[in-house]
Amino acid sequence: MTKRERFLAFANFEPVDRIPRHAGYVGSLTEKLTAALGKSPYDFFDSDSGYGAGLTPPEGFQAPDYRAYHAEWLDDPNFSIDGNGCGHLNHGFYHFTEYISPLRHAERVEELEAYPIVSNAGWSDARMRQVADEAHAAGTYADVFVGHMYENAWQVRGYEEFLMDLLTQREWAELLLDRYCDNNVRTAEAAARAGYDVIRTGDDVANQNALMFQPDLWREVMKPRWAKVIAAARAIKPDIHVWYHSDGNVFDILDDLIEIGITILNPVQPECMDPVEVRRRCGKRLAFDGCMGTQTVFPFGSADEVRRMARYYTEALDGLNGGLMLSPTHVLEPEVPVENVVAFFEECDRLRR
Repeated sequence: MTKRERFLAFANFEPVDRIPRHAGYVGSLTEKLTAALGKSPYDFFDSDSGYGAGLTPPEGFQAPDYRAYHAEWLDDPNFSIDGNGCGHLNHGFYHFTEYISPLRHAERVEELEAYPIVSNAGWSDARMRQVADEAHAAGTYADVFVGHMYENAWQVRGYEEFLMDLLTQREWAELLLDRYCDNNVRTAEAAARAGYDVIRTGDDVANQNALMFQPDLWREVMKPRWAKVIAAARAIKPDIHVWYHSDGNVFDILDDLIEIGITILNPVQPECMDPVEVRRRCGKRLAFDGCMGTQTVFPFGSADEVRRMARYYTEALDGLNGGLMLSPTHVLEPEVPVENVVAFFEECDRLRR
C-alpha cells in the first residue's frame, strides 16, 4: 500500500497491510535520536505522515506589530511574540514557556474589537494546491491544519479571563471565537477545493478527568463553530476526513464530535480514557490516531512494554481492519529513551496482515 492508500483505509475502517504509525519529537529528543541513529528520526523511521500547505498571504504582507501589548518584556532576551501576538517567556526549561496574553487587562469590548487578529481573507491557495498535488504524486495523503479556535482565543485573552468571559460576558468570548472561526472556514474551504484528504482541527478542551467546563457550555459555544467549519469543507468535498485533537478526557462529547462530522480522534489519551471503552462507545464512527501514552509507557516503560502496548491496542481495537493509527499521544519529550522509540517502530513493522 502507498501511504495515501493506507491512510484512507485506516480512516474508512478498511483493511490495512500493516498498522499505520507516526511520531513527533521535541527538539532536544530529536537531537538525541539523531546522534544515536545517524540521521534525523523523521528520515530514519518510515512514518505514515501526510503533508500540505496553508493559504499564502499576498506579496508585501506585513504582520501586525504586537510589541505595544508587551512593552514591559521587550528588553528580556528570553521573551518572544508569536504570530497571534501572544508573549512567551522562556524560563530555561526546554521548549516550555510562560504565556503572556496581550488582552489580559482588557476592560472594554472595544479593546477586543480593535485587537489585530490577522484575517486570511483573499489569501492565495496556489501553494496549497501545488503541495497537495506533490503529496499525491509522492503516494502520500494531503493533510493541512486549519487552525485552533478556543486555544487561540484564550491565549490572546488570558486563560482565566476567557473562562470568566464565557460565564459573565459571553459576547466577549464569542467575538474572538468568531474571528478565528472565519479564518478556519476559509482554510477548510480552500483545502477541500484543492483535494486534500484530511483537514486537521482541534482545541485542548479537557483535563485528565473531564472537560474544562460543562459539556453544555462546549455544545453552546464551540460545537456550532466547528460544525460550521466542517460543513463548509464538506459542501465542497463530501468525503474529506476531519481529524480533531484534544488532550484529556473528552468522553462526554464523543457523540457531539461524531455528529458534526469528526472522523478521526486524536490522541485518545489512555491515561484519561480507555481506548477500548471509547471504541465500544463509538464503533466505526470514529477512527483513532494515538493511544500510546506519553505520560506513561513512552517515558517510563521499557522497550518490551512499548512493544506490548502496541500489540495490545492493535489486537484489542482490531487495527489491521482499519480505524487505528498508532502514535504517541503528544510529541515525545526529552526523557523518552531512544530504545523505546526504536521499539515502537519495530513493533509496528511486525504488526501486519
